Amino acid sequence: MDRLPVIDVSALVNDGPRARRERTARLIERACRDSGFFYISGHGVPASLLGRLDEAARRFFALPLEEKMEISMDRAGRAWRGFFPVGGELTSGRPDLKEGVYFGAELPEDDPRARLPLHGRNLFPAQVPELGEAVLAYLGTLTGLAQSVMRGVALSLGLAEDYFATGYTADPTVLFRIFHYPPASPGSEEWGVGEHTDYGLLTLLAQDRNGGLQVHAGTGWIEAPPIPGTFVCNIGDMLDKLTGGFYRSTPHRVRNVSGRERLSFPFFFDPGWDAEVPPLPSRGVTGGGRARWDGQDLRAFTGTYGEYLLGKVSKVFPQLGEDVL
Repeated sequence: MDRLPVIDVSALVNDGPRARRERTARLIERACRDSGFFYISGHGVPASLLGRLDEAARRFFALPLEEKMEISMDRAGRAWRGFFPVGGELTSGRPDLKEGVYFGAELPEDDPRARLPLHGRNLFPAQVPELGEAVLAYLGTLTGLAQSVMRGVALSLGLAEDYFATGYTADPTVLFRIFHYPPASPGSEEWGVGEHTDYGLLTLLAQDRNGGLQVHAGTGWIEAPPIPGTFVCNIGDMLDKLTGGFYRSTPHRVRNVSGRERLSFPFFFDPGWDAEVPPLPSRGVTGGGRARWDGQDLRAFTGTYGEYLLGKVSKVFPQLGEDVL
């Protein structure tokens, strides 16, 4: 397999006929079994919203570093939101060739969940007020889309369509990043993001036209270039764990060799913070499939998703983890 499938999810988004939803679910099952990655079309996200987000993000990253640092992550406390500079994030212990901004669901200070790590208020730049407006609109739109895609995932596993929405994602952990990748030097070994898997259930990625995403799909690394009008969708470690390895979270990485700046917009849709993640009561929990890239047995993990996520994120930002947790 040298390219990822494109799946029209409009039947899930628009509550189409049951037969269409089930056909979509079968396509999702095959993609999750083959590579854990696929593109989605028919998602209903307005191109104008993505355009607003892209334009505002470019204005922000064009600011001088000292102005971007006004919303640095160390100013957000336990919410773990805000900006980090190039080299400020680690993957497998190595600095990434990218800068970025972390966001999440916006919670008022009097919300009890705001006391949890990775929860609370976002930091938005005063110099680009339209960025905050676009981010909040995008979070709401993508949360609805992710719930729709998870309906298809549930069907693909022989579960009721609302299995996740009434359980693991009734109060989901919603995280969003905007990453800016400077071009890698020709012939260098500089990675915008090194090899890794995502942590939660589902990632929905919008990327600009410059490409750079690579996916380890069974026989080796393949490119996942931008396709206009689509999102890249991939499954994370918790769906791997829930299915006992029937669906595998797939390693991926980014190297920007376009010679131009690259923007990407990964949206992470994960279980509720306090949710434990035991095997699913469905036909897809018998295991099998390819071994994990890192040798980890996710079935051995016990605890809540929040505990798993904190352990992972504190390795990405070691100093911040020491200061906040």
